[in-house]
Amino acid sequence: MTDERAKRFPLALADLVREPKKPGARPNEARAKAATAASGALRSVPGIGAVNSATQKSRAGKPVVAVQAAVKPAKPVVPRTANPVSVVAARTTLRTVAPAAPASPKVSSAVAHHLPGALRAAPRQNEHREATASTVNVKRGAPNVALNTAYALTSERVRERMVERLRVNGIADARVLNAMSVVPRHMFVDPGLAAQAYEDAALPIGHHQTISKPSVVARMIELVAAGRSLAKVLEIGTGCGYQAAVLSQVATEVYSIERVRPLSERAKLNLRPLRVPNIRLHYGDGRLGLPPAAPFDAIVIACAGLDVPQALLEQLAVGGRLVAPVGSQDAQSQVLTLVERVSPTQWRKSQLDRVFFVPLKSGVI
Repeated sequence: MTDERAKRFPLALADLVREPKKPGARPNEARAKAATAASGALRSVPGIGAVNSATQKSRAGKPVVAVQAAVKPAKPVVPRTANPVSVVAARTTLRTVAPAAPASPKVSSAVAHHLPGALRAAPRQNEHREATASTVNVKRGAPNVALNTAYALTSERVRERMVERLRVNGIADARVLNAMSVVPRHMFVDPGLAAQAYEDAALPIGHHQTISKPSVVARMIELVAAGRSLAKVLEIGTGCGYQAAVLSQVATEVYSIERVRPLSERAKLNLRPLRVPNIRLHYGDGRLGLPPAAPFDAIVIACAGLDVPQALLEQLAVGGRLVAPVGSQDAQSQVLTLVERVSPTQWRKSQLDRVFFVPLKSGVI
């Protein structure tokens, strides 16, 4: 090359040849290196065991690192890659190489410190699931009565005061007092009247019917029990189901009849949470009684008629007792009457207290 040409072209032809570029770190390869570093961290932690880091070649020739750990997460965490085939290959190689871990899902703090975020979060998720399951079990095992705890405690205290008043007023049968203290009367009245549930007062329950006074309920049950063991009892006029619930604590079997269908259905709903197994509710005419289940050791009539129906007298067992309000709707003429069957053909009647009940009617509605 002449000097003049060298001046015009200072570089030789060899100098114009480009040097090959050094291969840069691609995103997928960077992820693979990060996975390899994580594998090395796991290998250095005591207690993890042997960790195999296998580099696989996918069809595209891109490396995929499979990390195998002693702690098995709920779902395998696979490094992302652009090639779906590599993802499938990586998932097939993720398996536990160490022996099965103990049943406890807890991981030591030293191990958890070196675990990836997804693996470290898995035990906490399991603990959350266990806590949720235990809460559900507690709820399922709880009584099926929707009561506020504070209100339930309050109702127990006022029930005890009600029972004490009954004792002072002459109720002496321990079984009756216990039954009155056990059955929650506020569950059988309208929510708006719950605050008055343990007062000695009759309360409306709809359909021109009432729930009897606690003192009257206790008095009638004590009269028919008379210190005896009661096998079968018949109640005429289920109403809201409260008196049947009290009778169930004194007798082995309780049969109750209601002629008003909505009240019969309401009694079923009221008694269901208490899970009383020895009450049989029937929808029908109370004046006819329940001949298939007769005879009865005791019959309680919770509505007033001009007389006691003969059908009910016939269904009373010999030695049994029947109590009913007898008289017209006039409060001054209704008298609580006790009937005792002394023989197959003889009954003895006694008139006791003045009371006021809804009328005893025939038929069903």
